[in-house]
Amino acid sequence: MPVNIKAELIKKQEIGPEMLKYSVKAKEITDTARPGQFIEIRVNDDIEPFLRRPISIYNIDKENGILEFIFQIKGKGTKILSQKREGEKIDILGPLGFGPFKYANYQKLGIIGGGIGVFPLYELAKNAKSENKNVNIYLGFRNKDLVVLEDEFKGASDKLQITTDDGSYAEKGFAIDFLKKDIEEGKIDSIYACGPLPMLRAVKKLAIEKEIPCQISLEERMACGLGVCLGCAVKTAKSTAENPEYWHVCKAGPVFQAKDVDI
Repeated sequence: MPVNIKAELIKKQEIGPEMLKYSVKAKEITDTARPGQFIEIRVNDDIEPFLRRPISIYNIDKENGILEFIFQIKGKGTKILSQKREGEKIDILGPLGFGPFKYANYQKLGIIGGGIGVFPLYELAKNAKSENKNVNIYLGFRNKDLVVLEDEFKGASDKLQITTDDGSYAEKGFAIDFLKKDIEEGKIDSIYACGPLPMLRAVKKLAIEKEIPCQISLEERMACGLGVCLGCAVKTAKSTAENPEYWHVCKAGPVFQAKDVDI
């Protein structure tokens, strides 16, 4: 069950252009949080902005009760959040999401992310690696300046492949091309993805073609995180014009079997 706490910000770190990593004391959340879940943050006590901001969980330190999350400054809410100082309290609701990543039945994991979609994949990789899974990670970024968390993902994987669209760092091209190659060589038995919708669509198509189980984490605007506001609907694969069928990302996900959703 999610809890609402005032968590102390104990470390604030800039990791990229307008990207911040926050570490907070949140034992009540870390005790039950799982890879793929998220939190909702109330950025201040004023009326505006009224809605909480959904942010993926990056790292869970259960032993010390430390929760880490990363966000990019994009609008008014995240701008206010970025002005928090170490020692201040942050209003957090979590952990949220009833569909975390599930990988127990697989051994050769292919984890693929793009842009800021890489953040929720770290906890998955770290956990899988600790359970002696073979962890292969493919991360795509637009350019060198946006490459983040390389050392962290390297430490949580058996193989890390980074690509940039313009070739300014590592391999030029798209991460999915390297994932496809490893699939064809029999190195992958399951796929886990988070990132921009065009990337997720391509990953879903590849997984269906290669008949490999694939889980995707969807990033929708989740105002409440509890399935009350109904603002984060995603169409199911079974949905038709005559019988439309939707799931709510915050309640049924945010992680889904790729074949089950229409993206």
